[in-house]
Amino acid sequence: MTKHALEFLGETKLELGAAGEASGNWRSGRDDDGVLWLALDKSDSGVNTVSEDVIRELDGLIAAAEADLPKALVIRSAKQAGFAAGADITSFDAMSDDGAAEMLKQGHAVLDRIEALNCPTICVVHGAALGAGFELALACDYRIITPGASFGFPEVKLGLHPGLGGTFRLPALIDPTEAMTLMLTGKTAHTKRAKSLGIANLVTEERHVRAAVRAAAEGEIDQHEQGLKARALNFDQARSLVARQMRTQTEKKAPKRHYPAPHALIDLWEEHGDDSKAMQKAEIASFADLLKTDTSKNLRRVFFLQQNLKGAGKGEDGIDHVHVIGAGAMGGEIAAVAAIRGKTVTLGDVENDPLGHAIRQAGEICEDKHLSSIETRDALDRLMPDPMGYGVAHADLIIEAAPEDIGIKQKIYDGLKGRMKEGAILASNTSSLSVDEMADHAPAAARFAGLHFFNPVSKIDLVEVIRAKDTSEDAASRLTAFCGSIGKLPALVDDYPGFVVNRALTPYLMEAMALMDEGVRKEVIDTAALQFGMPMGPVTLADQVGLDIGLHVAESLRDNLEKPMADISDKLREKVEAGNLGKKTGKGFYDWDEGSPRPDASLDDAPADLTDRLILPMLDACVEVLRRGVAKDEDQVDAAMIFATGWAPFRGGPMHYARDRGIDEIVTRLKELEDAHGPRFAPDEGWRTLG
Repeated sequence: MTKHALEFLGETKLELGAAGEASGNWRSGRDDDGVLWLALDKSDSGVNTVSEDVIRELDGLIAAAEADLPKALVIRSAKQAGFAAGADITSFDAMSDDGAAEMLKQGHAVLDRIEALNCPTICVVHGAALGAGFELALACDYRIITPGASFGFPEVKLGLHPGLGGTFRLPALIDPTEAMTLMLTGKTAHTKRAKSLGIANLVTEERHVRAAVRAAAEGEIDQHEQGLKARALNFDQARSLVARQMRTQTEKKAPKRHYPAPHALIDLWEEHGDDSKAMQKAEIASFADLLKTDTSKNLRRVFFLQQNLKGAGKGEDGIDHVHVIGAGAMGGEIAAVAAIRGKTVTLGDVENDPLGHAIRQAGEICEDKHLSSIETRDALDRLMPDPMGYGVAHADLIIEAAPEDIGIKQKIYDGLKGRMKEGAILASNTSSLSVDEMADHAPAAARFAGLHFFNPVSKIDLVEVIRAKDTSEDAASRLTAFCGSIGKLPALVDDYPGFVVNRALTPYLMEAMALMDEGVRKEVIDTAALQFGMPMGPVTLADQVGLDIGLHVAESLRDNLEKPMADISDKLREKVEAGNLGKKTGKGFYDWDEGSPRPDASLDDAPADLTDRLILPMLDACVEVLRRGVAKDEDQVDAAMIFATGWAPFRGGPMHYARDRGIDEIVTRLKELEDAHGPRFAPDEGWRTLG
C-alpha cells in the first residue's frame, strides 16, 4: 500500500482486519458518523481501472447499502496514483458482439443504482478520474476534489465515446456544449477548470476531506445548476443547429471516414439530448458498434504500443542531477522537462541570453502543464542557470544539446574530459550525426549514447535512445529508465543514418519537395497527406521542423544511405540561403505570419500516384531499419513513428498498415513507382522476409 492510501484508510477505519472489510478490489467501512466509505483499490495494480470484476463487486456493495442505508455514501480511491484511469482496455478485444452490450448494460445498472440511492452520494477525487472513472464520479450527487485532480474522457483516442453514461450525465450536469467538447476532443479538465465548469462541487485539501464530506452529507454544499443556454438545448432545433456546427469543426480535425466515434457521439446528442433514457440505450448500442471498427481496433493497438514503451522506461536510472549543455530551443526544453519531473538540473550555455529565455520558457511549460504555483516554484528552483559549467562535476547525466556540427561537439567533449564524476553518462541530443563517430571523441565510449528528443520536447513524448557500438548495457538501460522517469517514451535503437524516425521521415519530406519541383502545388501535396490521415502535410511539417534542419538531415542521409532519396530540392536550398526557415522565421514554403497553414485543395488534377509517392518511401525505410536491426521489431517502429510524428494513428502504424494493405501489393506498387520515377523507389530486400 502507498503512504497516501495508508493514511486515508487509517482515517476512515478501513485497514485490513479493522472495522472495515476488504472485498477483492474494494475496501468498505462505516465511520462514526454513519457514513459508508467505499475505497477502490484494484488488486495487483498500482492504478485503478474499472473492470468487470470491479463493477460486479461494487454492485454487491451498493445492494448492501440499499438494505442498510447509510447517512451518506462516499466513493474514493485508495491508490496514490489517482482515482481511476478508466476501463480495463485489455478486455475489449475479448468482447463478443453481444457480450459488449451485455457488459455495458450491467455497468449502467450499477451506476443507475448509485444515482438512485436514497442518501447523499459523494465522490472524492484526487489525481485523474478518466473514462469509466469519470462516469462513476458522475453517478454521484457531489464531487469533492483535491488540488491536482482532473477529469477527462479519452475514449475518443481509442475510437470510442463514453459508454457508461457519460454521454448523458455530463451534458445534464454542465453546459452541454462544454460537455460535448470534452468528449469530442478527449481533453482534460484540471482542478480549476473542473470547478468552474461545475464538474466539481468543491476543491479542498486532503486534510479537509472529512469535513467536506460531512458538509455534503448535511446538504450544506450547493449543487451545480445549468444556465439558460443548457435549457435552450433541450429543444430539438437549437440542438440540431449546434450539432451541425460541431460536425463541421470535428470533420476538420477528425474526418468521419477515419474517426467515426466523435461523429457518432454528435448524432447521439442531437437525436436524444433531451431524453436520458433513450440516450442511454443508444449509447450502449453505439459503443458496442464502435468497438468492432478498424479505427478502434487500431487505436487500441496504439494504446498498447504506448504501454510497451512505458514498460521499457521502467527501472532505476540512478540519475538525480542532469547537466544540459546548450540552452537553445531543444536544450532549454529538455532541462525544463527534467526539472518538472523532479531532477536537479544545471543548464549551461556560452551566452547568457539563452539561459534567461530558457528559464522563462520553463515557466510557460509549467503553466501549460497545469502545475500549481507551488509545483512551478519547486520545478524552477530545481532548474539552475550554470554559465560556468559547475554542474558538470556533479551531474549523473550530461546531455549535450549543441548545434549539429561534429566539430563543435568534439570541442565540448574535449572540455569534459577529466571533469565528469565517476560513472556519469554523456549523451548527445543529435538528430542526424553518427553516434559511433561522436563516441570516438567522448570521455568514455562505454558511457556515451545518443538521446534524440523531438521538438517541441515538452509535447512530443518519444525519445530515441541510440546505442553506439561501445555503449554499455548499463548505460543504455539507465538512459531508457531516465526517459521513463521524466515522462518520456524511450525507443532503444542502434546507430544508423537518421536512426529510425528521421530515416523514415526524410524521404517523405524530400519526395514532397520533388513533387513541388515537378509543379505540384504545396497545398495539393499537403491535402493528399491529410486525407491519408497524417496530422499535417509534409510541406507544413518541413516548415514546422525548420527548413535548415530538414536540409541538414537530408544531406547527412544522402551521403550515408545505400539507396538514393529524391534529389535535394533547389527550392529548399534557396529558402535556407535566404533565411526563410519556416515557422521559426515566419516564412518558409508557407507564410506563418498568417497563422498555421490549413490546406484544403482539390485533388482532381493531382498525380494519380501522389499519395503512394509520399507514403510508400516511409514504409520502405521502416523495412530497411528492421532488416538492418536498427529497430527491435515492427511494434517499436510503429510506436516510434506514431509518437514522434503523429503517423496516421487510426491505421495502427506504418508496418501495421503495410501488412493490412498487403506486403505483395506494396512491393508491386514500389516496383511500378521505380519504373516511373527511378531507383529511389526500389523495394528494400527486407520485404522478402515479411511475407
